[in-house]
Amino acid sequence: MEDNKYRQALKKHPLEFSDEEAKKRVEQIISTEFDENNNQDVYKKLYSCIDQTSLNTTDTKESIWKFTEIVNSFEGSDPEIGNVAAICVYPNFVQIVKESLTADLNIASVAGGFPSSQTFIEVKVAEVSLAIADGADEIDIVINAGLFLDEYYEEFCEEIMEIKEVCRDKTLKVILETGALITAKNIHNASILSMYSGADFLKTSTGKGYQGATPEAVFTMCHAIKSYYEATSNKIGIKVSGGVSTTEEAVKYYTIVKDILGDEWCNNDLFRIGTSRLAENLLNEIEKLRK
Repeated sequence: MEDNKYRQALKKHPLEFSDEEAKKRVEQIISTEFDENNNQDVYKKLYSCIDQTSLNTTDTKESIWKFTEIVNSFEGSDPEIGNVAAICVYPNFVQIVKESLTADLNIASVAGGFPSSQTFIEVKVAEVSLAIADGADEIDIVINAGLFLDEYYEEFCEEIMEIKEVCRDKTLKVILETGALITAKNIHNASILSMYSGADFLKTSTGKGYQGATPEAVFTMCHAIKSYYEATSNKIGIKVSGGVSTTEEAVKYYTIVKDILGDEWCNNDLFRIGTSRLAENLLNEIEKLRK
């Protein structure tokens, strides 16, 4: 087994609820608090928390250029709504976004063997380095779930630490692929180890191959973030991704984050939603309420 310090880190942050309890508590939060957050002001805030994402097999230089132009065209078009927080693309398209982006927002790149993380650490480091060199402000990597599930915690953590060292002052988002981890215990423990290894954000899912975000997974990750913050005073962000496309879904996740972590997490410095469809739906809802 691995170095005991990783197990000691987990002991400092015990999981205090079962899978069934998480489900019940999520239902209670949504039933009692959703309505107060289901309003135009929250919709506007949610829009500014979007990582507008294009991660398609069929992406091309031309399609990413047009994708970026749509984001550019929104900049300043509505004085009541800030633009999305970032554009998220594959690493080979970072330079295209950099060249075409005129709006004031970040460029995020998936990297490090996305979406499976099943490759050599040298390849992961090289891919992250190239994405940053091309202009990425934020890097989204996937944990090596196999190492985690086999409890090779030292190797698991060292991979993240090595990538964080390459990122330096760039934001590192660590994707847990919660649909593969399945249980609250696994999601909680992967969250704790990722934060101690240098994650600036925890992210639910890749949206590729496994179930995307769930309220229970976000509930569990928020509790891990809260526990880590209470122990270290470090605020780690949370990104919800994988299948989030409706306004109702977005408000539900916002409600969970607000309940557990508080208003100070409800901004795009600490809360993101990775999506390709939510932005248009939010704008449509806002427009309906204005009429």
